[in-house]
Formats: sequence, structure tokens, C-alpha cells
Amino acid sequence: MGHAVTTPVLALSAVSKSFGPIEVLHGADIALHPGRVHALIGENGAGKSTMMKILTGYQLPSAGQVLLQSEPVSFADMGQAEAQGISLIHQEFNLAEHLTVAENIFLGSELRRGWFLDKAAMRAKSRELLGRLRCDVNPDRPISELANSDKQMVEIAKALLRDTRVLIMDEPTAVLTRTETAVLLDQVRALRDHGTAVLFTSHKLDEVAAIADDLTIMRDGSVVWSGPASEMDEHRMAEAMVGREISTLYPPKNSTKGALALEVDGFNIPGFAQDIQFNLHKGEVLGVAGLIGSGRTETFEGLAGLRPAQGHVRINGNAVTIRQPWEALALGLAYLTEDRKTRGLLLTKSLRVNLTLQALHKFSNWMIDARAEDKALDNAVAEFDIRGSRDVDVGSLSGGNQQKLLFAKTMLSDPDILVIDEPTRGIDIGTKQQMYEFIRRLASEGRAIVVISSEMQEVIGLADRVLVMRQGRIAGELSGADATEDAIVRLAMGVGQSAPLERTA
Repeated sequence: MGHAVTTPVLALSAVSKSFGPIEVLHGADIALHPGRVHALIGENGAGKSTMMKILTGYQLPSAGQVLLQSEPVSFADMGQAEAQGISLIHQEFNLAEHLTVAENIFLGSELRRGWFLDKAAMRAKSRELLGRLRCDVNPDRPISELANSDKQMVEIAKALLRDTRVLIMDEPTAVLTRTETAVLLDQVRALRDHGTAVLFTSHKLDEVAAIADDLTIMRDGSVVWSGPASEMDEHRMAEAMVGREISTLYPPKNSTKGALALEVDGFNIPGFAQDIQFNLHKGEVLGVAGLIGSGRTETFEGLAGLRPAQGHVRINGNAVTIRQPWEALALGLAYLTEDRKTRGLLLTKSLRVNLTLQALHKFSNWMIDARAEDKALDNAVAEFDIRGSRDVDVGSLSGGNQQKLLFAKTMLSDPDILVIDEPTRGIDIGTKQQMYEFIRRLASEGRAIVVISSEMQEVIGLADRVLVMRQGRIAGELSGADATEDAIVRLAMGVGQSAPLERTA
């Protein structure tokens, strides 16, 4: 469908939003058309979330108008927007964990037979909706037992049930594997062909290129580009988002390989990985790739004392046994978790409390030395470019700033060996570039670094060598020109050719 034929079903016209004296959105426009996927991209803090919240009645604009079918409208709350067929799927799931899948899908729209709830009909309808999403979860299972990818599908099933006219998706693929992402993108296309207007945000620009008909790019609270998605390739999208040339996303691999820092042999994590063997040198970045479920994370959690493991480990030539995380830290091995929200940071505490938690012994004799903590925070803010008020809860920082804080917290214990799991999950391209520079800088200081990542480009761009894991074993090792996406996929899947994300009309 072309723009000429349709009226936008939902639009913002010259919308600004201020919180107190600070304006976070400056005269922004966006128009969502029936039967088109509109991608909204920008770095964390660019104003995307504010725009989505105004479109869905979470927040009112400070100036400008929300237009529904070209008529000004004011949603007092989310419920009024939903009543008009506008649904938002959150990045942080909005599900009742203790209720079943079917109960969540029908929450507030229960089916009845006379006086009673018609549970059989709700189960059948839930199964049908999930079937459309190629998700075979039992409708009677509690949400708390589901994987994140299945929770995402339940959120979408809820929107399908409500016959949504406008579906707003906030980073729907952040928690999905490549295969699940392909299913989701197919479903988005089906909704589009059904006449739904879809607003889609993602930090993964290949997905945006594969799915979007229209594109709006934001930077620092303003729309900096808007038009047909076909006019922008991934490289130009990234440059518009950060406002600078980013051909140098990955810093040069210029650290010198030093002595052996870590030797692992015959290492087993019961139930997850067996017979793991590899070496790691000072000044080296070792990439670890593999599909979700390949045992990547569990192997290194075992190494860092976070889960039971057995086997031979040598650090700087000495045999060691690590059963607890503090033993690993004492030996100079630190592990940066992929799950910063539930395991890496205390979201309701301040930056200072989070920063010094792992290295408290450095800041206390009998009492905690608050002045020394403040000085450490000054240094961390400067060194890792952490942006945000020092007094706020860490939970209100953007994902990128939470990740920088987690990095700073880990580096306070001054580790010689650093394992970083998913260093850039859910963070924007400008912050990614900074993370890559931090990692390379630490390697050039002579530290030994392991980077575990689901993003193959990241592993290739950052690492000197790549280990590929499959089904709990090391499937192979690649380096130099041999470390290509295709070679990694073949080892990870144990098969032939790989399939990229297809763009289909």
C-alpha cells in the first residue's frame, strides 16, 4: 500500500514533552499507516520510549497533538488507547507471572458461559492464537515457568485477541534467538498484510532493514530522518543515529599476546558441558560463539564458581580450584553476567552502592568509607562515561548506562582475567562502540579477556580467536580470515549453509 491511499491511523504532530525544566522530546512528528511496518530507531535516551508512551496514553504531550484517524485525541490512560485498538508490547513483560498462559491472554476479556468462565473456549482460542505464532506452549502453564521468548509470544497473542489496529513493539527481539526472531518477523508481516499498523523498535539494524516499510530516526529528542526504509541501508541508519561516521565500530586489534593466563582442560559442567579445553593469553580477546543452549554461559559460570564444575584449571601456570565466585575474584578472575537486571545490579539502590558492592573490602575497615566510595564513583563515571544522576536508583538508568556501571563495578576488583557475557545486549550502537573500546583497552593493558556473544559480527569484530560451542562441547576454533559468520554458523549448527534474515515484500 502506498502512502497516498491511506490516512495515518495514528500520528504525532509537533509533539514535545518536558519533565520539569528538561525537554526530552522536541516537536516530533510520526505517522503510522494501516498495513505498513514503521521502524523507530535511535540510541538509548534519543526519545523513542517517550514517543511510544505518548502514542499509547501512558504520558500526555506537553505540546503538540496526538491524532487518531487525523482527529486530535487525548488518551487519559493506557486503557483508553487500548479501547481504540492500540496495543503496546513492552520490552519488560507485562504479564501476571502466577496466572496461566490462557488466563493472561484473556485477562480483562474473559469468555463466559452463563455465570461461569468458559475455560475450555479460552484454552482453545489461546492455542489457536499461539499456533499462529508457531508457539506450542500449553495454555494451562503458569507464565513463571516460560522462557522469555514464549512470554513474548503470549504478549503478542494478547494483542492478536484484541484485534489491534496499531501494534507498538518495544524491542520485541531483544530476548529472542535468531530462529525465534525469524518467526516473530514473519508474524509482524502477517499482521501488516492483515491491515495492522505496526511500530517496531530495535537496536538490530539488520532486522529493521528486513522488516520496515517506513523509518523514523531519532537523536537527542528530535526526529533527524523520516521516510521510506528502502532509502536507508544499515550503515546510513547507524550514522544518522549517532551523528557521526562509524565505519570504525570495532577498534583495531593491536594488543600484544603475552604469557598464558588461563589453561582449562577436561572441564565439565554436569548437565551443560563436557570435556572443555582451551587456553587464554594475556592481552588476548577470546570470543565464544554458539547457539542459545550450547552451554556457553554455563561453562564460564562454572569456571567463575557460580555453578558446580570439575576439571583442570590453571591460572598463571598454577593449578587452582574455584568453587565460589569470591575464590575466582581472589585469583583475579571476574565474570560479568549477561543478566544485569536480576543478577548484576541492585536496581533499587544508588550508583555508589552498586559500584563498590563487589569490592567492599577496599572501602571499609570497620566502617564504610563513603568519601573513598564517592571518589571511586567519580573515577568510574569519568572512565566509563556513565550518564545519569548519581542519586537515582540504578533501575531508572538506560540499559547502556547500567551496562557501563556493571563494567565499572567489575573493574574495581582489578581482575587479570575478565569474562564478559553478552557485553552489548539491549544497548544502542553508540554505546556499543564505547564498550568495544573499553574491552580492547583492557586487553592492551595486558588483561586476558573472554567475550561470549550471540551477535556473530561482534565476536568477529572484537576477538583475536573464536571458540564455537555446540551442545555442550567445543565444536571448533577460528581465527583471522577464517572467522566468518558462515564458518561460525556451520560449526554452531553442525550443518552446511546458513540462512541470513531475508527481506520479503
